[in-house]
Amino acid sequence: MARRRRIPAEPVEVCIDSLSHDGRGVARIDGKVVFVEGALPGERVMFRYTGRRRSNDEGCVTEVIEASPERVIPRCEWFERCGGCSLQHLDPDAQIAAKQRTLMEQLQRIGGLEPPDILPPLTGPRWGYRHKARLGVRFVKAKGRVLVGFREKRSGYIVDMARCEVLHPVIGGRIQEIAEWIHSLQGCQRIPQIEVAVGDEVAALVIRHLDPLSEEDRVRLQAFGEQSGLHIYLQPEGPDSVSLLWPDRSRLAYRLPEFELEFQFLPTDFTQVNSELNRAMVKRAVSLLDPRPDERVLDLFCGIGNFSLPLARLAGEVTGVEGDIGLVRRARENAARNGLENVSFHAADLTEEMSATPWGRKGFDKILLDPPRSGALEILPWLRGLGATRIVYVSCNPATLARDAGELVKRHGYRLVSAGVMDMFPHTAHVESIALFER
Repeated sequence: MARRRRIPAEPVEVCIDSLSHDGRGVARIDGKVVFVEGALPGERVMFRYTGRRRSNDEGCVTEVIEASPERVIPRCEWFERCGGCSLQHLDPDAQIAAKQRTLMEQLQRIGGLEPPDILPPLTGPRWGYRHKARLGVRFVKAKGRVLVGFREKRSGYIVDMARCEVLHPVIGGRIQEIAEWIHSLQGCQRIPQIEVAVGDEVAALVIRHLDPLSEEDRVRLQAFGEQSGLHIYLQPEGPDSVSLLWPDRSRLAYRLPEFELEFQFLPTDFTQVNSELNRAMVKRAVSLLDPRPDERVLDLFCGIGNFSLPLARLAGEVTGVEGDIGLVRRARENAARNGLENVSFHAADLTEEMSATPWGRKGFDKILLDPPRSGALEILPWLRGLGATRIVYVSCNPATLARDAGELVKRHGYRLVSAGVMDMFPHTAHVESIALFER
């Protein structure tokens, strides 16, 4: 049995060399890496060990002896405990610079690439930007009440918070009010989470409940909806069980004014967290892809048509492909509502090549990729045979983007033209990025 590594009881002084990809300060003690929560590059701090491993140690700041000039006072009073943000103590411009460095380091280290052109970062609102979130709910007997919020850093406990500075104000300013209403329910101890979805005009809460709600609880939730204006959905089981409680009809939607488009969606559908940044991201992606009236464009991992419909405004024909049949259905409905007849949507397993499908046998002039964190490695060989002269890759994980970029360049005949970051999640270490490849 391996011996348990003893954690020093007293705080230790250390100088911070850099910032890790998850937003922690990086230092070395006797040659061993230590990740220090709450520390910034260039700082001298006292920290307390919180864990020791064979490869690295972990800790959290107890005192900042020499502060970085880029250190700022966090706006949120729960920042030190809450896992929703990790970088509120770092100046926002420095956050962007750190994310850009992360992207370039990953492209070079994993993909062996350096883009000739680094795109200027896309930025948007820094507070109240989150339109989608999943909040934990828990009745805490010791406190005698329900807590609603994000979970603590590296913990399953829910932060005892009254408001959230990064959630859209219609939700972020009501955390305590929502918690009090949930506490008033007979079944409050069997409600584990609330999903938040905010459109341009409507905000919705999806209440996950493990046991059937009493009629009295349903009445109370309806009253909360009427009082707050929030649309209330119930979810007794999986995502397919979601149903609207109040009002009789709900219409969640967001707009892309530049393309004269409106997208309707369900509260559990995947949509981008940051609506304003999403508008800028779509504009950049379309500009980089530069679709022409005589071209066929393929949009993979298309969701509800976030990129497909804007592309269809300019291209001759657009084909959108998505693994979730529900999202495909919404994409088709959105195309019809917006009067677009040159776009089609298909459900397919996007971990496999699709040459056997009628639409997959056709060639495409240009391709847009917006995969999940795992990337698109499995289908890159198939993409090579489609003949596209240009690929725009939107990524939520710079590591898998770098890996796939290396494959596209070294094995599939493309070159990396440009890349840059987009600040979809301010005050977090999450790096959203975009890259352009040409054959």
